[in-house]
Amino acid sequence: MAVSSSHMRFTFECRSDPDFSPPPSFDNLRRRNFRASLGSGAALHGVSSLILRFPPNFQRQLSTKARRNCSNIGVAQIVAASCSYSSFLKSDASKTIHAAERLGRGIVTDGITTPVVNTSAYFFKKTADLIDFKENRQVSYEYGRYGNPTTVVLEEKISALEGAESTVIMASGMCASVVLFMALVPAGGHLVTTTDCYRKTRIFIETFLPKMGITTTVIDPADVGALESALEQHNVSLFFTESPTNPFLRCVDIKLVSELCHKKGALLCIDGTFATPLNQKALALGADLILHSLTKYMGGHHDVLGGCISGSTKVVSQIRTLHHVLGGTLNPNAAYLFIRGMKTLHLRVQQQNSTAMRMAEILEAHPKVKRVYYPGLPSHPEHELAKRQMTGFGGVVSFEIDGDLHTTIKFIDSLKIPYIAASFGGCESIVDQPAILSYWDLPQSERAKYKIHDNLVRFSFGVEDFEDIKADVLQALGAI
Repeated sequence: MAVSSSHMRFTFECRSDPDFSPPPSFDNLRRRNFRASLGSGAALHGVSSLILRFPPNFQRQLSTKARRNCSNIGVAQIVAASCSYSSFLKSDASKTIHAAERLGRGIVTDGITTPVVNTSAYFFKKTADLIDFKENRQVSYEYGRYGNPTTVVLEEKISALEGAESTVIMASGMCASVVLFMALVPAGGHLVTTTDCYRKTRIFIETFLPKMGITTTVIDPADVGALESALEQHNVSLFFTESPTNPFLRCVDIKLVSELCHKKGALLCIDGTFATPLNQKALALGADLILHSLTKYMGGHHDVLGGCISGSTKVVSQIRTLHHVLGGTLNPNAAYLFIRGMKTLHLRVQQQNSTAMRMAEILEAHPKVKRVYYPGLPSHPEHELAKRQMTGFGGVVSFEIDGDLHTTIKFIDSLKIPYIAASFGGCESIVDQPAILSYWDLPQSERAKYKIHDNLVRFSFGVEDFEDIKADVLQALGAI
């Protein structure tokens, strides 16, 4: 068969087998097998896979032409140039829909959606192909725990949103946190974290890290002096903090603390689950890593578990190496659900930001509400900081009912729309009483140490109509 152009030259790769190749970010490291420069009249014979490298704006045209003309080619794979989606997908809204898929997946099918590749292992036609793969001359996959084409699309999509070089996906947000600590904090090392955080993260830090000789300094999210002191007194490997935090939505000055950490050689990881990449760009503010529980806003439908860590290729590779050893792999069907869910992320977050902001103002003015915790309110201790480093304040509002445990229970039980459940960030509104849902195993005196009072409510606003939510909350407050 002949492939020619009278006006331009382009490079190509030939393979004897079709592959579901990773996005273009893998090219520089792995695509070193046979390349040639093809001019007018040149011909190829006996190949079953052709990869054409061409500017992205010609991608659809070329893929159609390749399928039509290449009668002796099993698969025609059109790969976007390295600039692909980043060259013209400027908005996060477009990236949530297209990044790593239409403009970077490298797979030509007639389907708009990303294929789910359900396999635990990948084969090589001959040993020479395996050796080429092992020596980074050929792109492929080896075993499901080390990578999957569907999962790679999700990783690339998140990297595009975060402005990260690399992303690693895991089976849950908690799995991501555990692997993060074990990969980056050596035995006998020191970690800094904050008082307000997800309880299971605190349990791992307090209970399991000491078994590896790892010590921890716990500081208030706003106490920069305490961070400086810890950095001076200890050989700190990592400062890990949520921002906003769970459940009081405290905010950390990411730019400032990143500068302090880097002066002492420490890494900064921000858990941005409550913010999402749409409301906050932690890496752009100076963080080395950004972690998400994908289960929440990114998935957005309360139907799948997952977690991720994004950052530089160098640091993420350290985490990925340990992840491949420990497991905690996200299956490709779950990856597909996240890819699908993220296509509406910008729409959902916009609605949730708006509803939460308006409801926070209503709650703060209500006589039966004692206090409201929401970064968008001027009363929030880090409100000015939140305005500087966030473009929206998220869909979760925490508040204290003017009453005791039983008054708060009555309020929650009087609500008609939200589910009483764990988690947050999905389409459906969710409400919980942290003293019961997350801390019921502790006596009241112990809960008070973490400021988890019996009247605290955490409300995750979904995408229901604002007026319906407002009416429901007001009638429930009227019932107490």
